[in-house]
Amino acid sequence: MARWVKRIALLVVALLALTLLAPWLLLRGSLPKLDGEHALPGLSAPVTLQRDRLGVVTIDAASEADAMRALGYVHAQERYFEMDLMRRTAAGELAALFGPIALDVDKRHRVHRMRARAVEYLGAVAGDRLASLRAYTEGVNAGLAALQARPWPYLLLQQSPQPWRMEDSALAGYAMYFDLQDADGSRELGLWKLRQHLPPALYALLAHEGTRWDAPLEGGALGDATLPGPGQVDLRKLPMPDREEAGGARTAALTPPSALRRAPLPPARWKRGVGGPPAAADFFPGSNNFAVSGALTRDGRAIVADDMHLGLRAPGIWFRARLRYPDLRAPGGKVDVQGFTLPGLPAVVVGSNGHVAWAFTNSYVDNTDWKRIVPCARRQEGAVPCVPVTAHREAIEIAGTSATTLVVEDTAWGPILEHEPDGSALALRWTAHLPGALNIGLVDVARAGDLAAALRAADDTAIPTQNMLIADSSGHIAWRLLGPLPQRTDACSTQRLVEGDTIGAPAESGAMQATGECRPWRISTAAAPLLANPPDQRLWTANARVVGDSELPRVGDGGYDLGARAAQIRDDLFARQRFSERDLLAVQLDDRALFLQRWWQLLRDEAGRAKSPALAALAGASKQWSGRASADSASYRIVRAWRLAVIARIETGLAAPALAVLGDGFEMPKLAQIEGVAWPLLQQRPAHLLPRRFATWDALLEDAAREVRDELSAAGPLAARTWGERNTAHICHPLASAIPLVGERLLCMPPDPLDGDSNMPRVAAPAFGASERMVVSPGHEADGIIHMPGGQSGHPLSPFWGAGHEDWMHGRPTPFLPGETEHRLTLRPH
Repeated sequence: MARWVKRIALLVVALLALTLLAPWLLLRGSLPKLDGEHALPGLSAPVTLQRDRLGVVTIDAASEADAMRALGYVHAQERYFEMDLMRRTAAGELAALFGPIALDVDKRHRVHRMRARAVEYLGAVAGDRLASLRAYTEGVNAGLAALQARPWPYLLLQQSPQPWRMEDSALAGYAMYFDLQDADGSRELGLWKLRQHLPPALYALLAHEGTRWDAPLEGGALGDATLPGPGQVDLRKLPMPDREEAGGARTAALTPPSALRRAPLPPARWKRGVGGPPAAADFFPGSNNFAVSGALTRDGRAIVADDMHLGLRAPGIWFRARLRYPDLRAPGGKVDVQGFTLPGLPAVVVGSNGHVAWAFTNSYVDNTDWKRIVPCARRQEGAVPCVPVTAHREAIEIAGTSATTLVVEDTAWGPILEHEPDGSALALRWTAHLPGALNIGLVDVARAGDLAAALRAADDTAIPTQNMLIADSSGHIAWRLLGPLPQRTDACSTQRLVEGDTIGAPAESGAMQATGECRPWRISTAAAPLLANPPDQRLWTANARVVGDSELPRVGDGGYDLGARAAQIRDDLFARQRFSERDLLAVQLDDRALFLQRWWQLLRDEAGRAKSPALAALAGASKQWSGRASADSASYRIVRAWRLAVIARIETGLAAPALAVLGDGFEMPKLAQIEGVAWPLLQQRPAHLLPRRFATWDALLEDAAREVRDELSAAGPLAARTWGERNTAHICHPLASAIPLVGERLLCMPPDPLDGDSNMPRVAAPAFGASERMVVSPGHEADGIIHMPGGQSGHPLSPFWGAGHEDWMHGRPTPFLPGETEHRLTLRPH
């Protein structure tokens, strides 16, 4: 009997060991092969893949098609799950992977029918690069098949990865449209709705389009708002429904009116400024880029810097690669390009090829327009002419349950996103919907030999419209808008759309009759605004307005960011007459709180004058002002929170007449330029513009201070509540929260306190910030600097998981060029 007990015990131990070992072996099996040889069908000649200690891949190939096939192979082996998320996000197909939890996101995205568009426009997306796109797609599927086990996230989700298709690369590009543009037109729609319920002078004040912080490349600052007098608007005399501001400050971001609208934001903007981590809504997906010409360097080199601000995750969004292959159209008959690729796309997105270097920031030009229509099915006798509607039945697969059907109503203007009580509907025209919105023309930039060639390539390149900065090896620099711009007619001018002529005016409007019907516009990537070799030898963009009066009517305002960050970069560039790569890195890491300096002084002045207890408490706790958004600073956190609390009260107080009518289903649009309204209000303190909830301006400031004091002091002394306590990195794999207890420990980068914030060059939030940093001079790549958070690999057992993250975190200069080879894999034709 004892022998049998012993045997059973050994068997149980063996079974337990196998139970633990099997998942481990499966997890190990999804690691890519780094050394040796592997057969890759479709190659014309062997390709070598070299990896350095950070996992940066250098691909040496005999042709562009072979290079793209190898790039697809590597992307799939290191990042297939992330690629899958991008295509599914754009197509509205996440629920098939994650189940009902993703259904609402799928509905909001499926209404755009991006997979159908990707299939329809595939020829235009590929252009004369169809062979390269096909090679990339086949390389992706070969890389996925070469793994001994499916990528580990699919094991966790109990799913199987689906093959990559050529149109999926288009969907990866469309996913960036969703990240970088207002896909549901919420800003323009929100402004129009506010305008319907506010006196013209009050709406003009609330929607003021600039501040003293403006720092465009062309023209000057629009400046702060001129306040209307009591004869134009008086908040105390405006009619107000009984529920106006009932129960306290009105929330600044409210539940959307339709199931197709975006998810609601946190309950109040000013509360986001106090307790929890900075929300993504506090930040603009965008970037910084800036450049100096050869006239400002010791040896005539031009230098370009770039840090693209996006949501942060592990692994990083980008994938570092160097591609080398013969091309008779390139200088010297060879392409040698390196920088950041986007897994899913066969191209280097930003980087340098030894002759030109290029960098992007999001442009925030106006890419959407609404139109109010009467669908023919709802037209009443005697009504205005109706618009034909095509209904598409979109089947949405849902893991673990049966599929659901979404009916998408489409028109010549675009999909219908909202129906109005009077039978009319609102249709959205968005650049991303149109043929020509996307292609892989960036491959042509990679072979450009000088500034002129890069600009020619840019004329035919279509991506979400960016501020492109280019430097070449002769010391020249240029800025231009890269990507499609709406070609609006006079009847569809941007300014008039904002004023509501298209979205809001009835068809019988005299203005519409006089100017003609606003017909569906097309898009073009050519003849974009351009500034080459400026007299000051410096260029900068930071998601704020770049153009002046001559170009603004053409490109429009899609929600430009406040100009404080751009102004600080501009001033940093003019503070020196000679630059090196490290000097430009220092600008990227500039976390001085110049924007908040006057708010700190205002807090101190108010506390000394008003003798209010909450103001006094905040002023006392913030008296040690370092002037930086440093992680150890309590004063920065306090002043920032107080400003946001004051801004929220002003913003919602001015909008209160409209908010009371629109109700709790209305989503307040982000008013990035509200600083240019709030500051003159606080300097002049007019009684007729005081939000009605407060008896005096002093009372408003004290109420804001009370909210900040109470929330911060609830967890400890005010002076101990540092910025880093709130601004702590939370950069995780998308599935980190799906693994109880240990998921965040295993699948997140270290929870480091972060220096930096939004209104300064060093943008940093827990899961938002510089998705890469690059400083490089074409022809001098050996002196270049590069950073990337989250690492190269999406596998937590890979040596490249999180590699380089610490250098990004601490801003340590690391080489732009790949390091010494530590792994070499040869791909041979099959």
